[in-house]
Amino acid sequence: MFGAFERKVAFRYLRSRRGERFVSVIAGFSLLGIALGVATLIIVMSVMNGFRQELLARILGLNGDLGVYGAGVAIADYGAIAKTIRGLPGVTSAVPIVEGQALLTNDHGGAIGGLIRGISRSDLERLRSVSRHIVAGSLKDFTGQDAAAIGSGVAAQLGLTIGSRITLLSPQGAATVFGTIPRIRSYKVVAIFQVGMNEYDSSFMFMPLEAAQLFFRKQGEATQIQVTLKSPDAVGAAEATIARALKGQPLRLIDWQQANNSFFAAVTVERNVMFLILTLIILVAAFNIISSLIMMVKDKTGDIAVLRTIGASRGAVMRIFLMCGASVGVVGTLAGTLLGVVFCRNIETIRQWLQSLTGTNLFNPEVYYLEQLPAVLDWGEVARVILMALALSFLATIYPSWRAARTDPVEALRHE
Repeated sequence: MFGAFERKVAFRYLRSRRGERFVSVIAGFSLLGIALGVATLIIVMSVMNGFRQELLARILGLNGDLGVYGAGVAIADYGAIAKTIRGLPGVTSAVPIVEGQALLTNDHGGAIGGLIRGISRSDLERLRSVSRHIVAGSLKDFTGQDAAAIGSGVAAQLGLTIGSRITLLSPQGAATVFGTIPRIRSYKVVAIFQVGMNEYDSSFMFMPLEAAQLFFRKQGEATQIQVTLKSPDAVGAAEATIARALKGQPLRLIDWQQANNSFFAAVTVERNVMFLILTLIILVAAFNIISSLIMMVKDKTGDIAVLRTIGASRGAVMRIFLMCGASVGVVGTLAGTLLGVVFCRNIETIRQWLQSLTGTNLFNPEVYYLEQLPAVLDWGEVARVILMALALSFLATIYPSWRAARTDPVEALRHE
């Protein structure tokens, strides 16, 4: 497409000489703008992908893909229902749970609100998001009526360690002539877990299923059955299958998309808006290519006239300047891609280095829910960013190159 003569002239024009350095400086800024735009777009999209993936993994790991609830009442025959659900295709587990809220307190007057879940020890051991992240104690003592596993945030806020007593206070107590007396009971901390999501670590507490049934007065009942699927994306089909299998029973099904719809919708909207905003950086850099090429064409008017006089066609002149502009776009895009990929691969190390350098917390887990900055490269998305940057760079070269090709050699030489 590009001949040896055209390539030689184009690269000669890209090298600055005395009196031509201003144009080359503008081209250099264009290259830098495209590189930074592409790198920023890749980094931000990768962080958004990682943020969504990590949140989804932690939310589903602790809450399951689907919840089966009683229609206004607790589930009485939860054992048979869970067994039926486990036998359905695409289901990996169905765990009966007793869930309730209570005030968590220590012996020194500290108190926080917490979410209490009653679950059998075998089911909790299979809940990998908890069992694989035990930071103190173990689940071997998670039995009987006097055991509790708490999040690391709960332990830190209440100053609890293994063997400490944690007291639960529920406002749903017994009605007496003096009014409602709240239920109060203490439990021994046998394990402390850290799932890596601050919201859960700072509010969750697990206790054996029988103990939770006794405390919340749900003897022989469960408040929900937590269902985990082979693929979270197949939740729609699984929900229909479970509904058919449990037809006629007073149950309602809530999947992870319904339970977290507003949260993930906000993440998706933010991701799309960030993509559009950061694309403008590349667009601005493309306009810089237009301005630098127009200045180059103006500066090389005499050269263009000479080239046309010695036999260069309009197409050859147009290809020379197309190559000049496209080279800036290609080099800038490749440099930006390399920078973005390297940054994403080492983003947590870079964050730690910046934090130690500035002395500030750049990623507060209480705000962003996660304790580490995630980044997941989607190579299909990276390819789309590269193609978009190359397309914008190429489109930016068309008009200046067309103007150069239409230069009349007679008029150009007349004014030299």
